[in-house]
Amino acid sequence: MRLHAVGRPENVERTLIGRIARHPVNRDRADTWLIANDGIAPDAAGYMGVFTNTEVPWRIATPAVYGVRALDYLDDGDVISVDPNGFVRTLYRRASPHNFILMTEQCNSYCLMCSQPPRAIDDSGRLGDHFRLVTLIDPATRELGITGGEPTLFRDDFIRLIAHCAAHLPSTALHVLTNGRMFFYRSFAAKLGAVAHPDLMLGIPLYSDIDSEHDYIVQARGAFEDTVLGLLNLDRNGVAVEIRVVLHRLTIPRLRKLAEFIVRNLPFAAHVALMGLEMFGLVHQNLDELWIDPIDYQEELFAATDVLAVSGMTVSLYNQQLCVLDRRLWPFARKSISDWKRIYLDECNRCAARDACGGLFESAARKHSAHIRALDV
Repeated sequence: MRLHAVGRPENVERTLIGRIARHPVNRDRADTWLIANDGIAPDAAGYMGVFTNTEVPWRIATPAVYGVRALDYLDDGDVISVDPNGFVRTLYRRASPHNFILMTEQCNSYCLMCSQPPRAIDDSGRLGDHFRLVTLIDPATRELGITGGEPTLFRDDFIRLIAHCAAHLPSTALHVLTNGRMFFYRSFAAKLGAVAHPDLMLGIPLYSDIDSEHDYIVQARGAFEDTVLGLLNLDRNGVAVEIRVVLHRLTIPRLRKLAEFIVRNLPFAAHVALMGLEMFGLVHQNLDELWIDPIDYQEELFAATDVLAVSGMTVSLYNQQLCVLDRRLWPFARKSISDWKRIYLDECNRCAARDACGGLFESAARKHSAHIRALDV
């Protein structure tokens, strides 16, 4: 899935964020990048800028990017950013259900299997871009994610962004991926609750019922206490939470015990997601410690899922291939991998269950279960 392009910029003096239009528009021209691929200079007056595959620059005063190839991946209503060096990034795809805002690359944990390794950089300067993006997203968008790094590290600016989404995208469900540790502070959880977003869910990881095991996996002492108290504080303030558990060699042995802990202590969780490992980021340097073939943990996975489901909790299995998954668990499997990083192996093309299966992460092409196979089912 193509998400960026490069061209030769003209009159682009700063990063410009705007919507895409494939045909001339009368409204919102100042927020619009017009695609013009017929070789004829368009009426560019009032537009944010123009994209074209034309090699020779037109004599127009409007910002433009020339010589851009394969523009067919952009569609009306998509939102892009254009840098002064001609680099074009797709920030939002109107036709996709998998849109998100990467709020920051900073984090206060360093999880052994993190697929987006944190960087110690000051990226607070990007906050304005995030607010700008929200105003350009189609209000009919069903769901938007906010992720990192750890987005809550921006504290009041994080709260402001949630409120901004509530104001500009009131019908869009908001799903925030956070380690939940900042909600250890009751006042911070109260501020988020006070926003009263109409459809907000926080996805928060919990990797063990034993504090030292969770802390080891996230590489942060005291993280278990922060997270559990954060979950309780969020519930007190009316904020819906989802508990996420990544499945690997360190979480599997106590998976059923963790499920029992959740049922007993966190029954208010709106959803529990048990997630297959993504072979990206820090996973590779910790692979010997983390890797277990999913075929080898099916009994533990069934036991934990059964504990949660029997208690009345909503549980889903993410990033699992049906050919490996115990058939008793098929009703819980979801097609969870984002379209831009989902693949199917050659053997999957012969599988009768392919359309129902969520496939694999692109990063799993070289390391995946040894039991992937075509089903007749």
